[in-house]
Amino acid sequence: MKTENHVMTDTGDMLLSFIQAVNAEDFETARRFVNDDMKFIGVMGSRDGADNYFNDMAKMKFKYTVKKVFADDGDVCLFYDIDMGGVTAFSCGWYHLINGKIDTIRVLFDPRPVIEASQKKK
Repeated sequence: MKTENHVMTDTGDMLLSFIQAVNAEDFETARRFVNDDMKFIGVMGSRDGADNYFNDMAKMKFKYTVKKVFADDGDVCLFYDIDMGGVTAFSCGWYHLINGKIDTIRVLFDPRPVIEASQKKK
């Protein structure tokens, strides 16, 4: 996995392992890093539950290039580029951990390039 600049902590290391598993499409391994009832909250929608999240991730096949990692106790923030298959978006992900596992993921990015690309496909 590509990383350009990060501060390592136990939680930061764990998040990078999660992202590495997602990039490798090893969702079985990635699933071990999250709580069953995790929530994903993003610009384009939300998901409740790990099963729903990973079902969507398997379809979308996003790839992450981590630029920076910030960790503070049970919170980790990642700056990364997300390759969404034709569109790459600079993004920020805030990962909240409970009992050492991801409980909430909040992702922010400018959705305009994604919307424009989807409109061109129509």
